[in-house]
Amino acid sequence: MSTVAANAPGAAGGGLSDVAASEASLRRFLHGLPGVDAVGLEARAASLGTRSIKTSAKAYAIDLAISMIDLTTLEGADTVGKVRALCTKGKHPDPSDPGTPQVAAICVYPDMVATAKAALAGTGIQVASVATAFPAGRAALPVKLADTADAVAAGADEIDMVIDRGAFLSGRYLDVFQEITAVKEACERPDGSSAHLKVIFETGELQTYDNVRRASWLAMLAGADFIKTSTGKVTVNATPPVTLLMLEAVRDFRAQTGVQVGVKPAGGIKTTKDAMKYLVMVNETLGDDWLTPHWFRFGASSLLNDLLMQRQKLTTGRYSGPDYVTVD
Repeated sequence: MSTVAANAPGAAGGGLSDVAASEASLRRFLHGLPGVDAVGLEARAASLGTRSIKTSAKAYAIDLAISMIDLTTLEGADTVGKVRALCTKGKHPDPSDPGTPQVAAICVYPDMVATAKAALAGTGIQVASVATAFPAGRAALPVKLADTADAVAAGADEIDMVIDRGAFLSGRYLDVFQEITAVKEACERPDGSSAHLKVIFETGELQTYDNVRRASWLAMLAGADFIKTSTGKVTVNATPPVTLLMLEAVRDFRAQTGVQVGVKPAGGIKTTKDAMKYLVMVNETLGDDWLTPHWFRFGASSLLNDLLMQRQKLTTGRYSGPDYVTVD
């Protein structure tokens, strides 16, 4: 994925080369973004949520959703055995049907990256690792960078970082920008390649839609490969209006800079019906360009089981219960 260079914000063009030259210029740009029409945004998200996917397309949509999942375990009680089992499920979501797609990635804590990497060798499934003192992000920058570098050294293909919400909400935008660019640099490998960077906003803590739009542009200017709604560790996680707003932000960013950025809603997406609503939203807002695991992901675990049950129903004509799919 191409990104704006960490030391040259706006390098993709679009008149953004001086945006992050100072705190004042960055604030001026972010607060100069159009205000969000909350009523219109919520109405548009609700309208898209009523669209139906016909039976002929549902099987394709289910397989697409499975292929977009970042299958995740982020618990203090995670064990090597649990991570290996999750990797097996990611490789073979439905052991009774080898035609079932693999998931996009397995997401774990940094100390479990090596375990996941070994279990997924040769599969093409990415290993994603949360970093930067996930989920609160309350640590000094050197600690966050060490956290990131350790995960990359262990083999992480993707890094999911959390922004400093306290700094963002107090208006210290340049601090947040510089932290993202520093983490982006920490994603670099000795061979010159780089782990892809997903930047998590924790939108449930950002208070307003305007803040979500500002955070989206801030992260993209700093070099994010993906922007992600949530950690899944707070009360309010991904919602359709917030995700729609982020989809519009990446659309507008590409139109202005030529740089394409992915989107990952995470937390609270549990059913096939939910997933279909998000896929319709992506299709209607961004089109086919983003309808791939390379550019759109679901941060979920329980979602996979429901997708598998619905897939089995389409295949067999019978609705299998949860006992017929592996439990996370």
